[in-house]
Amino acid sequence: MTQRGEKNRLNAPCSIYEVHLGSWRRIQEDGNRFLSYRELAKSLPSYVAALNFTHVEFLPLTEHPFYGSWGYQTTGYFAPTARYGTPQDFMFLVDALHQQGIGVIMDWVPSHFPDDAHGLAHFDGTFLFEHADPRQGFQPDWHSFLFNYGRHEVRAFLTSSALFWLDKYHIDGLRMDAVTSMLYLDYGRKDGEWIANRNGGRENLDAVTFLRHLNEAIYRDYPDTQTFAEESTDWPMVSRPTNTGGLGFGLKWNMGWMHDTLQYFAEDPLNRKYHHAQLIFSIWYAFSENFVLPLSHDEVVYGKGSLIGKMPGDEWQQFANLRLLYGYMWGHPGKKLLFMGCEFGQKREWQHDQSLEWELLQQPQHAGLRLWVEDLNRVYRNEAALYQQDFSRDGFQWMDCHYAEKSIVSFIRRGYNPADTVLVICNFTPIVRDNYRVGVPSSGYWHELLNSDTELYGGSGVGNFGGVEAGPISAGDMFYSLMLRLPPLGVLFFKRGRKA
Repeated sequence: MTQRGEKNRLNAPCSIYEVHLGSWRRIQEDGNRFLSYRELAKSLPSYVAALNFTHVEFLPLTEHPFYGSWGYQTTGYFAPTARYGTPQDFMFLVDALHQQGIGVIMDWVPSHFPDDAHGLAHFDGTFLFEHADPRQGFQPDWHSFLFNYGRHEVRAFLTSSALFWLDKYHIDGLRMDAVTSMLYLDYGRKDGEWIANRNGGRENLDAVTFLRHLNEAIYRDYPDTQTFAEESTDWPMVSRPTNTGGLGFGLKWNMGWMHDTLQYFAEDPLNRKYHHAQLIFSIWYAFSENFVLPLSHDEVVYGKGSLIGKMPGDEWQQFANLRLLYGYMWGHPGKKLLFMGCEFGQKREWQHDQSLEWELLQQPQHAGLRLWVEDLNRVYRNEAALYQQDFSRDGFQWMDCHYAEKSIVSFIRRGYNPADTVLVICNFTPIVRDNYRVGVPSSGYWHELLNSDTELYGGSGVGNFGGVEAGPISAGDMFYSLMLRLPPLGVLFFKRGRKA
């Protein structure tokens, strides 16, 4: 707790392992039951620590009547779900994660609540927490009631809930679900099914006021925590301070990067040259917010398939593509979030009532992918260039983003110290690229920090013998360059240093 302020700073490494507690691991021999908070405390913290993640993020643990809602239909805003144990048991789990140096983020849902009679709906027989008019108080997509943010009492209730989790349970951050649905009065509605604000617009002005006051209260009372917004539109300044006109969140999920990147990777590598702009577009807006790059549970449910299943090609190419995706993601500006099971390439779509496919780790390709994620996180945490300036243009520079014909991109990441510079090169085709020249900012020996094609990870072993000496030949904007051999569907990380 004394260290979490440093660990939660925007210029600190933040790599998040997203977890649904009821399906992370189950006991088949005991009726396929899920683990309790205390049982999870024996295995989850050590597993996350071994993978070198800095944080876990729990899908909502506020009490909810329907397990299949994954917690997003909340009734008990001041109660951890009793499915896994008592409040003290949950505290024990949080403390176990803290003992391993892992921060705890929790999904929290201030956007809607279910219509169960024992919950907040018609709480005193009237529309107390919700609007009376269904055009304002009911969300047809979710069959849920919407909070009336114009009421001081409702705003106080929700703010108290948020502060309660940070206070009593030592939660280190709150990820606020469905912020988009709060900001827009016409969210999920057709013409005539919503009521405009007092200015005739579609913005929910009361929700904006609430979110600003909420973030102000959280950062006032718990300045060593963070708030995260799941917001999928171009609403301006979501992660900017309220005194400059922002909503006051610490960070925002980058849904645009996620959609564009997954669509790009779904393409046959032979066609990727025609979609090159889709890959590099994210840098145009990468510094407009404090972004988290999410590959979350939403991408592996509802018929979307698993991440490994989205990758084209035969099995070897699928794993190479997924290692490349993760390498590109960890090199790209922004904090990282990966849903459980994706670290070892779970094959089937996530199911909330089934355990992850842990048996796959007996297979070399799956074990190699898990090792790749472990090493990505290790290098990410050790190299300041990969996190210190995530939200500043000073921390990123393209070396070459125009090589669409061969689907190659290269860029450097910078920390506060120029000596910390890291070079990242991605080859998005299954073809070995010999004699690829890439510019670097200084002479000397550049050693290979990571190579996704290493045989340990299940790759083919194409590389550069551990490093390359920079020559005095210009390339792009740089006066020095490296001549490299790029592995197929591979990503390379280099840093200037001494030759081993």
